[in-house]
Amino acid sequence: MKRVRVVFITVVCFDQGLGLPLAFGGKPRWRLDRRDFIRFMGRGTAAGIAIQFLPAWADRARGGAGRSFRAISPSSDDALVLAEGLKADVLLRWGDALDHQGDLYFGYNCDYTAYFPLPSINEGLLWVNHEYTHPLFFSTSTVGGKSREQTELEMRNVGGSVVHIRRDHGLWQPVLGSPYNRRFDALTHIPFAWPEPIDGMASAVGTVQNCAGGVTPWNTVLSCEENYQSAFGDYAYDHGGGKRLVTDKAVDEWYLYFNHSPEHYGWVVEINPFTGTAKKLISLGRFCHEGATTVEAADGRCVVYMGDDAAGECIYKFISDRPGSLDSGELYVADTFNGRWLSLSFERNAKLQAHFKSQTDVLLRTREAARIAGGTPQDRPEDIKIDPLTGAVIVALTNNKANKNLFGSLLKIEEAGGDPLAMDFSSSVFLMGGEASGFACPDNLAFDRHGHLWMTSDISSSAVGKKEYAPFKNNGLFVIPMRGANAGRVLQVASAPVDAELTGPFFSPDGNTLFLSIQHPGEESTDLNRLTSHWPDGGTSIPKPSVVAISGPLLRHPERIIF
Repeated sequence: MKRVRVVFITVVCFDQGLGLPLAFGGKPRWRLDRRDFIRFMGRGTAAGIAIQFLPAWADRARGGAGRSFRAISPSSDDALVLAEGLKADVLLRWGDALDHQGDLYFGYNCDYTAYFPLPSINEGLLWVNHEYTHPLFFSTSTVGGKSREQTELEMRNVGGSVVHIRRDHGLWQPVLGSPYNRRFDALTHIPFAWPEPIDGMASAVGTVQNCAGGVTPWNTVLSCEENYQSAFGDYAYDHGGGKRLVTDKAVDEWYLYFNHSPEHYGWVVEINPFTGTAKKLISLGRFCHEGATTVEAADGRCVVYMGDDAAGECIYKFISDRPGSLDSGELYVADTFNGRWLSLSFERNAKLQAHFKSQTDVLLRTREAARIAGGTPQDRPEDIKIDPLTGAVIVALTNNKANKNLFGSLLKIEEAGGDPLAMDFSSSVFLMGGEASGFACPDNLAFDRHGHLWMTSDISSSAVGKKEYAPFKNNGLFVIPMRGANAGRVLQVASAPVDAELTGPFFSPDGNTLFLSIQHPGEESTDLNRLTSHWPDGGTSIPKPSVVAISGPLLRHPERIIF
């Protein structure tokens, strides 16, 4: 029994990033990172035994051995409905002040979240993306057309926020006036990390349509620009490399007042949340980036997995040239038919040389390059996460109505030899969406500290509760236990308010908090006097996108959820 308890202590310390093993006095003697830990424990039996044993030992310590929790049924309520064993506290609402003067405030339509610990175990920095706005809640004129004032207001409510948060007696709260608090928006100047100018400029004005993201091994955040064409349109290119502006896709119509190049958007933006430095990573290509999930290879280089969130677009992998930087490296597109990563290097791919002028040209037109190279079209690849035990790459394929795939699926990619640097892989369907599995339109993913997979859904607000999507009701949060009696089953643990989408799940280092964004509640509202949602404040209040902090014993034991 003593031997087993030593394994338990090792696992807990690893998950909290405190180093291992610990002396019983609580001070670290030496440190291992996640990659070293997996290599030390092995990806198979030893790690599996340790993780499976942890919940049972913890339960006995708390006197709650064997407790189970009941999953919820789909809901149409205008509320954040949670399963037994979970509770949620609203941490940040749209418009919340971040400074004492009221000049700095939390943006709209929160999405991806990422937590960065400070030296105190109860303090950290929370990064939050702000994807887009809703004109109904920003209008400064009742006469047709959008004013410059309204446009600037919308531009200041997208991008991202860094918020210093602190946990006191189990409750997370923002630290008002902290010097760490800052905003990035569509008017923030951000340089390009690239040796050549992009459409004649060395920097961009602003970051827009920030959807999902990732965290690098060196503790910076990767914020992904998705539907960038909504702000400033996009270029269409002829074969000779000429281009013309297409503005009919720019639903936000910001181009009416701000003549910004479309090529300045559609990138992954790397931001240091501690210092506020930022740069746009041209090396990772330009497309509708949903997220950017990183893993450190054995030689220290960083590998980034990315999905292009549009029907018929591709899955990408980037391998950096050197440790500690994503400024340069090689971009690949997935051929899932043949299980190969295809290079998008201008110098190494003769097909690309016949269509493009340079590597810069390839990266500006990544979608075209991917098709020419032979990348496999996918059913809206959104978030991607890596199984911490097996190393399998799980990709959320949301749906593709053109292919009559209404409910989406989860794709599993297994790199040859478990090596993220490999050029060959196998792929298979991990789970199919539909009534039989209980979910539709998978979107964001997160693995918890026990190796269970959490997933949010992305049924568009205009389709929620209608036709084929009626059985699923509002969007939800689900957990997929990876072991135990319910292994592989999809169990719903939360339901979103009306019209809303749950996004950006991210666990605190101790695993006791799940940060989650509630995006666009009431999005289908067309009149302030007839709102479809009043979440989170209820009554007759306008709906406010918000970040919640979810806690409770179910986070520690998701494998015990029952119907």
